[in-house]
Amino acid sequence: MKTYRRQIREKILQALYTIELRDTDIDSAAGWLLTKEILDDPNAMKFFNVLIGSIKAHMSEIDCYIERHTFNWDMSRIAIIDKNILRMALAEILYCEDIPPKVSINEAIEIAKKFSSTEKSSKFVNGILDAIFNELKTEGKIHKNGRGLIDHSTAKLHK
Repeated sequence: MKTYRRQIREKILQALYTIELRDTDIDSAAGWLLTKEILDDPNAMKFFNVLIGSIKAHMSEIDCYIERHTFNWDMSRIAIIDKNILRMALAEILYCEDIPPKVSINEAIEIAKKFSSTEKSSKFVNGILDAIFNELKTEGKIHKNGRGLIDHSTAKLHK
Protein backbone atom coordinates (compact mmCIF):
# COMPACT_ATOMS: atom_id res chain seq x y z
CA MET A 1 0.00 0.00 0.00
CA LYS A 2 1.32 3.44 -0.90
CA THR A 3 1.98 5.86 1.92
CA TYR A 4 1.00 9.42 1.18
CA ARG A 5 3.16 12.36 2.14
CA ARG A 6 0.34 14.05 4.03
CA GLN A 7 0.22 11.11 6.44
CA ILE A 8 3.94 11.50 7.02
CA ARG A 9 3.62 15.25 7.52
CA GLU A 10 0.92 14.63 10.10
CA LYS A 11 3.15 12.13 11.93
CA ILE A 12 6.00 14.63 11.94
CA LEU A 13 3.67 17.32 13.26
CA GLN A 14 2.65 14.98 16.07
CA ALA A 15 6.32 14.33 16.88
CA LEU A 16 7.11 18.05 16.95
CA TYR A 17 4.11 18.61 19.20
CA THR A 18 5.35 15.88 21.55
CA ILE A 19 8.79 17.43 21.97
CA GLU A 20 7.19 20.77 22.83
CA LEU A 21 5.27 19.14 25.69
CA ARG A 22 7.70 16.49 26.92
CA ASP A 23 11.37 16.33 27.68
CA THR A 24 12.33 14.10 24.76
CA ASP A 25 14.30 14.31 21.54
CA ILE A 26 12.78 14.40 18.08
CA ASP A 27 13.91 10.89 17.12
CA SER A 28 12.24 9.33 20.18
CA ALA A 29 9.10 11.39 19.68
CA ALA A 30 8.85 10.37 16.03
CA GLY A 31 9.81 6.73 16.47
CA TRP A 32 6.62 5.54 18.13
CA LEU A 33 4.47 7.33 15.53
CA LEU A 34 5.79 5.38 12.55
CA THR A 35 3.27 2.83 11.39
CA LYS A 36 4.12 -0.46 9.72
CA GLU A 37 2.79 1.02 6.48
CA ILE A 38 5.31 3.88 6.65
CA LEU A 39 8.16 1.65 7.82
CA ASP A 40 7.56 -0.78 4.93
CA ASP A 41 7.56 1.96 2.26
CA PRO A 42 11.14 2.99 1.33
CA ASN A 43 9.97 6.20 -0.36
CA ALA A 44 7.90 7.13 2.69
CA MET A 45 10.85 6.53 5.01
CA LYS A 46 13.14 8.55 2.76
CA PHE A 47 10.72 11.50 2.82
CA PHE A 48 10.20 11.12 6.57
CA ASN A 49 13.95 11.04 7.29
CA VAL A 50 14.79 13.95 4.99
CA LEU A 51 12.03 16.17 6.37
CA ILE A 52 12.50 15.39 10.05
CA GLY A 53 16.28 15.58 9.64
CA SER A 54 15.99 19.00 7.99
CA ILE A 55 13.76 20.30 10.77
CA LYS A 56 16.12 18.96 13.42
CA ALA A 57 19.28 20.28 11.77
CA HIS A 58 17.91 23.74 10.90
CA MET A 59 15.39 24.49 13.67
CA SER A 60 17.07 27.72 14.80
CA GLU A 61 17.32 29.06 11.23
CA ILE A 62 13.70 28.14 10.55
CA ASP A 63 12.59 29.79 13.79
CA CYS A 64 14.42 33.00 12.82
CA TYR A 65 12.34 33.22 9.63
CA ILE A 66 9.15 32.69 11.63
CA GLU A 67 10.13 35.29 14.23
CA ARG A 68 10.90 37.89 11.55
CA HIS A 69 7.43 37.51 10.05
CA THR A 70 5.32 37.25 13.18
CA PHE A 71 5.48 40.90 14.14
CA ASN A 72 4.84 41.59 17.83
CA TRP A 73 4.52 37.88 18.53
CA ASP A 74 7.01 36.04 20.67
CA MET A 75 7.55 32.43 19.54
CA SER A 76 6.15 31.25 22.87
CA ARG A 77 2.83 32.98 22.09
CA ILE A 78 2.30 31.18 18.78
CA ALA A 79 0.10 28.10 19.14
CA ILE A 80 2.27 24.96 19.28
CA ILE A 81 0.45 23.34 16.37
CA ASP A 82 0.72 26.46 14.17
CA LYS A 83 4.40 26.97 15.01
CA ASN A 84 5.25 23.38 14.13
CA ILE A 85 3.24 23.45 10.91
CA LEU A 86 5.26 26.53 9.93
CA ARG A 87 8.52 24.77 10.83
CA MET A 88 7.64 21.72 8.79
CA ALA A 89 6.56 23.71 5.72
CA LEU A 90 9.66 25.91 5.84
CA ALA A 91 11.90 22.86 6.10
CA GLU A 92 10.22 21.51 2.95
CA ILE A 93 10.54 24.82 1.12
CA LEU A 94 14.19 25.23 2.05
CA TYR A 95 15.53 21.68 2.03
CA CYS A 96 13.30 19.36 -0.03
CA GLU A 97 14.33 20.19 -3.57
CA ASP A 98 11.75 17.94 -5.23
CA ILE A 99 8.68 19.59 -3.66
CA PRO A 100 7.28 22.78 -5.20
CA PRO A 101 6.96 25.56 -2.59
CA LYS A 102 3.27 26.02 -3.38
CA VAL A 103 2.66 22.34 -2.57
CA SER A 104 4.41 22.77 0.79
CA ILE A 105 2.32 25.85 1.55
CA ASN A 106 -0.95 24.21 0.46
CA GLU A 107 -0.20 21.09 2.51
CA ALA A 108 0.54 23.27 5.55
CA ILE A 109 -2.78 25.10 5.12
CA GLU A 110 -4.73 21.83 4.84
CA ILE A 111 -3.00 20.37 7.90
CA ALA A 112 -3.68 23.60 9.81
CA LYS A 113 -7.38 23.23 8.95
CA LYS A 114 -7.38 19.67 10.28
CA PHE A 115 -5.31 20.22 13.44
CA SER A 116 -6.00 23.92 13.95
CA SER A 117 -5.90 25.63 17.29
CA THR A 118 -8.38 28.27 16.09
CA GLU A 119 -10.59 28.95 13.08
CA LYS A 120 -7.99 31.43 11.83
CA SER A 121 -4.99 29.08 12.05
CA SER A 122 -5.00 28.19 8.36
CA LYS A 123 -5.10 31.89 7.40
CA PHE A 124 -2.29 32.65 9.87
CA VAL A 125 -0.15 29.81 8.48
CA ASN A 126 -0.88 30.89 4.90
CA GLY A 127 0.02 34.53 5.56
CA ILE A 128 3.28 33.77 7.36
CA LEU A 129 4.42 31.15 4.83
CA ASP A 130 3.54 33.38 1.88
CA ALA A 131 5.53 36.28 3.35
CA ILE A 132 8.54 34.07 4.10
CA PHE A 133 8.36 32.42 0.68
CA ASN A 134 8.35 35.81 -1.05
CA GLU A 135 11.37 36.89 1.01
CA LEU A 136 13.26 33.68 0.21
CA LYS A 137 12.42 33.97 -3.48
CA THR A 138 13.56 37.61 -3.60
CA GLU A 139 16.81 36.74 -1.82
CA GLY A 140 17.43 33.80 -4.18
CA LYS A 141 17.49 31.30 -1.31
CA ILE A 142 15.17 28.77 -2.94
CA HIS A 143 16.94 26.39 -5.28
CA LYS A 144 14.47 24.09 -6.94
CA ASN A 145 14.44 22.81 -10.49
CA GLY A 146 12.14 20.59 -12.49
CA ARG A 147 8.55 20.44 -13.56
CA GLY A 148 6.40 22.67 -11.38
CA LEU A 149 9.39 23.96 -9.46
CA ILE A 150 11.20 27.27 -9.47
CA ASP A 151 13.90 27.26 -12.11
CA HIS A 152 16.71 29.75 -11.70
CA SER A 153 18.71 28.44 -14.63
CA THR A 154 20.17 30.86 -17.15
CA ALA A 155 18.14 29.25 -19.93
CA LYS A 156 14.93 30.38 -18.24
CA LEU A 157 16.27 33.85 -17.58
CA HIS A 158 16.97 34.44 -21.28
CA LYS A 159 13.47 33.51 -22.46
